[in-house]
Amino acid sequence: MPASLPERVLILGIGNILWADEGFGPRCIEALAERHAFPSRVRLLDGGTQGLYLLPFLEEADALLVFDAVDYGLAPGTLLTVRDDEVPAFMGAKKMSLHQTGFQDVLATAQLLGRCPERLTLIGCQPEELEDYGGSLRPVVAARIAPALQVALEELAAWDVTPLPGQSHVEGLADASLRRAAYESGRPSETDACRSGDDRFFPEGA
Repeated sequence: MPASLPERVLILGIGNILWADEGFGPRCIEALAERHAFPSRVRLLDGGTQGLYLLPFLEEADALLVFDAVDYGLAPGTLLTVRDDEVPAFMGAKKMSLHQTGFQDVLATAQLLGRCPERLTLIGCQPEELEDYGGSLRPVVAARIAPALQVALEELAAWDVTPLPGQSHVEGLADASLRRAAYESGRPSETDACRSGDDRFFPEGA
């Protein structure tokens, strides 16, 4: 591990909030920003599925903390934290979606350019359900947001980052209508909104 403390810290959530547990990373960032005010040297970013567009943000950071839904092959809701050289390997071990492939490419490109953050920490949660377009976090995964934030705060403390009570700005945060409370409370039932396709175009009796 580098001896010096990082001056610039990037806290990043990646994933797609429209695909059930794929939204774990952005929802963690959203919750973190609602509860803590961070010093100016810390940037919070909802990276969504932006892939290589995230490269400039990584190039500016000395330390990177990532929240993501990761298929570790464990029980749903299991949290696992990996660091430094292990992070790229876990991001690409079992790809669940294109965003993981994209972010692995971001890390590889940053390393090739010699601009990768010196410290990397991935806080990953094993998803339960991904094949539910328009779906919400499953309860077992949603319940792991608070523990994931606690792990993050402990990691940040080791980097000499101490937040205060309050709120923080998040770059790239979804529109208010897509924030977790609004999104889940306004979600129609599966009967009202077919998330596997449009029944009008299914062959009869299929």
